[in-house]
Amino acid sequence: MNIGVSTACLYPAETEKALLSLCEAGVDTFEVFFNADCEIKGPVYNEIRSITAKYRPNILSVHPYTSAVETMSLFGNYQRRVDDIMEVYKRYFTVMNELGAKIFILHGALKSAECPEELYFERYLSLREKGKTFGITVAQENVSYCKSGSLDFLKNMKKNLGTECDFVLDVKQALRCGTDCFEILNSLGGSIAHCHLSDNTSEKDCVPVGKGRFDFAGFAELLKKTGYKGGIILELYKNGFNDLNELKESVNFMKGFF
Repeated sequence: MNIGVSTACLYPAETEKALLSLCEAGVDTFEVFFNADCEIKGPVYNEIRSITAKYRPNILSVHPYTSAVETMSLFGNYQRRVDDIMEVYKRYFTVMNELGAKIFILHGALKSAECPEELYFERYLSLREKGKTFGITVAQENVSYCKSGSLDFLKNMKKNLGTECDFVLDVKQALRCGTDCFEILNSLGGSIAHCHLSDNTSEKDCVPVGKGRFDFAGFAELLKKTGYKGGIILELYKNGFNDLNELKESVNFMKGFF
């Protein structure tokens, strides 16, 4: 199984600098979190391509910074913004083809958004179909402050869309909205295409793996039972670890289970 690190762990380091630092530290598998439009075109993107050409990392997934505007764009009621964001995401898909990434992370609409489930699912399918034409899987992440933070919402999505939806399971996000990630695994099963992992303690909800209380053995066993074929990405916040060695230790720890 492919196990790696998100460049978001080093935020607010610029994306190309985060990628280079991790490559130089010996990390070889990634999720790339793009933080600005200039990072998917022009000189900055060319620098990212130079880094990937030199180190040849295995890039599993891409996370767009435009997650922050999905409520008003992809899931809003102004068609021009819907059309515009679709064009933006097509550029992401082209970049993903060039980098070799296959999973596109979707946060979706905020909890407060006036977007009925029927419309939400319709827009998701539209983006998913565009992704398919590039060989990309658009996967819905469970995010505590979004509609996708609700397990009932995710269940309804799976019920209504069947095999035409995929999910990203984020352990810390599940914890933040009081949902058992094992229950998410049991409910969504084979529809989970990608995982964001971290550990947690009674004081902190996001710490390096092996430094907390999370049941990695049980999680790995349940993943196996669902027939999981995706990757595992370590996603921490910079104030949650000390140095790059701790990220590498976390990856090695996870390799012992997955």
